Amino acid sequence: MNKLELETLVSAGETSNIEFKEFLNEETHLNSRRMENLSCQMKHRILAGNGKALYVIGVTDAGSMKGLARGEFDETVSVLKNIAMTIDADVTQVEEYKVDGGLVGLVSVENNVKPGEHLLIGTAGHVDHGKSTLVGALVTGTTDDGAGRTRIYLDVLPHEIARGLSADLSYAVYGIKGSDIIHLKNPLNKRESASVVEQSDKIISFVDTVGHEPWLRTTIRGIVGQKLDYGLLVVAADDGITHITKEHLGILLAMDLPVIIAITKIDLATPEQLKRTEAGIHSTLRLVGKVPYRVKSPEDIDTILGKVPEGMIVPILHTSSVTREGYDILEYLLFKLPKRNLTSEKPFEMYIDRIYTVDSVGVVVSGTIKQGIVEQNDPVYLGPMEDGSFKKVRVQSIEMHHYRVNKAIAGDIVGIAIKGMKAPDIARGMVISEKEPKVVQEFEAEIAILNHPTRIGIGYEPVIHMETICEAVKIVGLDRKYMMAGERGKARIRFKFRPYVVEPGQKFIFREGKSKGIGRVIAV
Repeated sequence: MNKLELETLVSAGETSNIEFKEFLNEETHLNSRRMENLSCQMKHRILAGNGKALYVIGVTDAGSMKGLARGEFDETVSVLKNIAMTIDADVTQVEEYKVDGGLVGLVSVENNVKPGEHLLIGTAGHVDHGKSTLVGALVTGTTDDGAGRTRIYLDVLPHEIARGLSADLSYAVYGIKGSDIIHLKNPLNKRESASVVEQSDKIISFVDTVGHEPWLRTTIRGIVGQKLDYGLLVVAADDGITHITKEHLGILLAMDLPVIIAITKIDLATPEQLKRTEAGIHSTLRLVGKVPYRVKSPEDIDTILGKVPEGMIVPILHTSSVTREGYDILEYLLFKLPKRNLTSEKPFEMYIDRIYTVDSVGVVVSGTIKQGIVEQNDPVYLGPMEDGSFKKVRVQSIEMHHYRVNKAIAGDIVGIAIKGMKAPDIARGMVISEKEPKVVQEFEAEIAILNHPTRIGIGYEPVIHMETICEAVKIVGLDRKYMMAGERGKARIRFKFRPYVVEPGQKFIFREGKSKGIGRVIAV
C-alpha cells in the first residue's frame, strides 16, 4: 500500500475490520481493565475481517493524519503486539509512512488459531437423488421441505436454482467442537463459514459434485482433483441404483477412496422400493469386492469403524432430509471418521483448480494441498507455462472457507493469494509448489480399459483427468498391438499440447465418448 492508498483508506472512514488509533502507551493501555476492552475490540475486528484486522495508527478520531514521533510509533506497535498475544493473534506486518506531523502506520493483526483436523468428503450419485439436499441439511441442522429448500445453499448459480440441478462443484463446511456440531444458519454467509473454521476441533469440507450425465467431467474433477479422504455415494430409495450411480462408484473406487452410502428419500419410498434399492446396492458392492454393512445405530459404527478407512467395509445408512431420520447416525460417523491423507512432511505442492481476481486482494488460486505445509509470505513456484518454465511468486495470504490462516497443511482446501503473476497467465492443472518440480510431456503408466466398443492402439487420443489436469493425450506406445475392454497393460502417454507436472504413483481416468479407462503413473 502506498501513501495515496492509505489516505484513501483513512478518508473512507471505518470499515468492519479496520480500527483507527492515534497513540497507545504502555502505562495507560496495558493496565488490566483497559487492556481487556482493547482485546475484545481486537477480537471483534479480526472476526469481522475473517481472521485479519488492520490498525491505522497516528490518525485522530476525526480522521486527520496527525503522525507520531518515532518513540510513540514504536510504543503503539508494542502495545498492539501485547494485546494480540492475549487473544492468540500476531502482528504480522507493520507499514509506516511519513506525513507532515511524523509517522502514520498500517499494522496487520492476524489470528494465530490453528484449524483443527480437516477431512474432505466428496458426494456423488445420480441427478435428483439428493446430494446437495443431504449436505445442506447436514451443515444447517435443519429439515428439508421436500422440495430442496436446503439444496439452495449449494446450488447458487441462477440456472442451478431455476432447474434444481447442480452444474458445478459446490463446497460446504461442517464443524465439530468437542462432541458438538457447529451448524450454520446461512452457509452462504462468508463470515459465518469463517467462524466455523476458527471454532472447530474438526472441520469437514464437503465437495458436492454433479449428478447430471452431461457434466460427468465436472464430477471427475471433483473426485480426482480434490485429494478426498472419503466418498459419500447417495442413492434415492425410490429410484435405486442407476448407470450413473455405478459410474460414480467406479470413479470413487478407481481413486482408492473408502465409500459410505446414504440411501436418501426413505420417506418417499414404499417398503418394496426400499428393499429393492438395498438389494441392488448389496449386489453392486459385492461385484466389486466390497462388503456392504447396514448401519442401524451408533454402536454399529463403533463395530466397523476400523475397517471403513481401509475401504473394505461400506457402511449403508437410511436417511430422510425431511424427517432427519438417520442423520444422528451419519453425524456420529462423521465425528468418528479419521483423517486419511497425511503427507505434511513432504515439500509443499498444490494443483490449481480455480483462479480468481478478488478486489483488494489480487490474484487467488484455490485447490486442495497435495502435500507439505504452506505459510504466509513463502516464496513458491507456479507453473508450468506452455514452454515448461515456472514463475517465482509469493504467498500473500491464505484462506480456508473465507477464514484467514497463517499456514495450511496437506489435505486443506484453501485459497492462496499470490503476488507476481496475472490471472490470465494461470490455468487449471498448474501447480504451486515449494520446490521447482520437473515437468513432462510423456509418461509411462499401467492402464485398464473399462469400456470400449472395439479396441485401442497406438494413436488413440482420449482426454485424461489427473489431479486437476484435464487434457487431451495420445497413446504413443503399448506393450501389445491392441487392448480391449477388460484388459490391462502398459502404455506410453503423451500430452498433446503442453507439459505438466506428473509424478509416479498418481492415478488417473481417461475418457473418449462413452469409452473409459483408468491408470496409474509408473515412470516419467
